[in-house]
Amino acid sequence: MFGNYLIGLREGLEAGLVVCILIAYLVKTDHREALRPIWIGIGVAVGIALAFGAGLEFGSQELTFEAQELLGGSLSILAVVLVTWMVFWMRRTARHLRAELHGRLDAALRMGTGALVTTAFLAVGREGLETALFVWASVRASSDGTSAPLIGVLLGIATAVLLAWLFYRGALRINLARFFTWTGGMLVVVAAGVLAYGVHDLQEARFLDGLANKAFDVSATIPPDSWYGTLLKGVFNFQPDPTVLQVTVWALYLIPTLVLFLAPVGSGPSVPVKKQKAIDEKAEAAVEGTRGDDGGDRAGADGERLRDGARRAGTAPGGDEE
Repeated sequence: MFGNYLIGLREGLEAGLVVCILIAYLVKTDHREALRPIWIGIGVAVGIALAFGAGLEFGSQELTFEAQELLGGSLSILAVVLVTWMVFWMRRTARHLRAELHGRLDAALRMGTGALVTTAFLAVGREGLETALFVWASVRASSDGTSAPLIGVLLGIATAVLLAWLFYRGALRINLARFFTWTGGMLVVVAAGVLAYGVHDLQEARFLDGLANKAFDVSATIPPDSWYGTLLKGVFNFQPDPTVLQVTVWALYLIPTLVLFLAPVGSGPSVPVKKQKAIDEKAEAAVEGTRGDDGGDRAGADGERLRDGARRAGTAPGGDEE
């Protein structure tokens, strides 16, 4: 249940932050008339995501057992690919997400109502479809015949909605970069379990061999119906009798992905970039300080030449650019 709660929390909060950024920007720039198209786009995106999830759940029930396993295994692997891309993308671009969304909104405001609806739909729709697919795959992998996995997802989404609202109201401030790093790492662990389960589905569909080749069997030590067996399955999608192929795929995905994800990255601009910005600021100060004087035009031209020369030096081969 915890694994599914984490999925609902992480995916829901990403979508919630996107909505908060869109709404807050329109309110602060006095474009409240654009809120209605934005909410329409968000509503359409949520509706399509729910319809997609319902189609996966009820549509697969009409298939034969082998077809269900083949579909489930294929979509589980696709969900892992999308979620892995998403956590790395968020880690890399979270700092620039606000500016990117603001730019899209500015362009949409100039184009009209339809563009606003489309902007909101695309911003939230991608998150919604990814969430629906991964939630379906994870719930299917960790399902024990009860509604606990689905309840976990819904609780996670409800928590995400509450946190997003508190962010918007300014009542809650946390280090989002650290939050997404920790939840992203845990989500990679959950995704590894979904991937192993997807491989098992493909083996049961006879698409892959090795179903009878077990890596180990600890069912007697960790019964699947025990409280700790249920806990391990709910959090890590643990299986007490996995196949050799499942364990191999799980390890080959989890270890390198976690190492790459948790590897430190530069948090600021390089020294040449900082130096470039300092030169530009000095040039701007020179222009502003002489504006209105008789030599203002000449000082402005000197400032422009100073900036141009600095930029040429900063973009020389081997130099760093931002």
